[in-house]
Formats: sequence, structure tokens, C-alpha cells
Amino acid sequence: RQVSTQSTGDELNKIIRELWQATYRGNDIEAIEIRADVETAKGRSYNYRVVLVKGEAELDMRGRCSAGQKVLGSLVIRLALAETFCLNCGILALDEPTTNLDRANVESFASALVSIIETRKQQSNFQLIVITHDEDFVQLLGRSEHADHFWRAVSYTHLTLPTILR
Repeated sequence: RQVSTQSTGDELNKIIRELWQATYRGNDIEAIEIRADVETAKGRSYNYRVVLVKGEAELDMRGRCSAGQKVLGSLVIRLALAETFCLNCGILALDEPTTNLDRANVESFASALVSIIETRKQQSNFQLIVITHDEDFVQLLGRSEHADHFWRAVSYTHLTLPTILR
């Protein structure tokens, strides 16, 4: 979906900045933002890119980040897009969100998710679905009083079907 107005883009970048600063534990990148370059030669088209911000300097994120920074940036942008465009959508699904994150960023990401849960708890249809092998991450989310249930799929051998445990 296109960022339709400058104010929407500003709001999106504000949320991205807040989430990045709440989750990223390094000191080399202050924030990330989405930039839209408008091309009008053959009609209007947009070229979106993610930039790293440190002080007054901005650099394209592509080719300048670790795998963990890329994963965290992707998660932060997806969460910000959901907050900006999907307020009436009740499901937020994350598949292996801690891949390539170091422990400090896993902990801060879990904390950011707990904050989102607290913000959305008034929404009657809100559900967070996390698919992960990171049991420490699940425990961090489970420390929140807002987690109603955890389900675990367990397969004891390759010959048996997985068992779902609550």
C-alpha cells in the first residue's frame, strides 16, 4: 500500500523511530526511516528505500547492516505499518521474529511487543501469533500479564504427528 500523504509518511516514520529506539541496543544507528523518491518522468511512481540515521547523516540501509539489524529493521517497519494502516485488523502474526537478533535486541523486541499488546488490549479482536523456536523469547513475552495462552507443538520422533500442548 502506498504512503498516500506526507502526514501519513511522517506518522509512519515517527512510529518506526520510536520502535527502533525502544528495541535496538546498538549505538551506531539512532533511527531508521522510509524515504520515498518520487519519479514523474512517466507519470508518478515512488521508489521507497530505508535509510539509517545517525545525527544529521542518512545512509541507505542496503548493504550497510548486519543480518540482525536487517531483521530488526524489517520487524520494526512491519509493526509500524500495522500500527499505521491496520488498526481495525486484530491479528498480528510474526514468524521466527528473533532470527539473527542478539540477546539484547531479543529482550528489547519482546518488551516492545508487550507494549503493543498493552496498547491494543482494549481492542476486542486483537491476537498476537508468534511462531518461534526461541523459548527464551516466549518466556519474555509470557512475563506479561496480557498473554492468555501459549501453545506448543511437540514432535517426539519423525514417525509421530506433532502434539499440541497448552
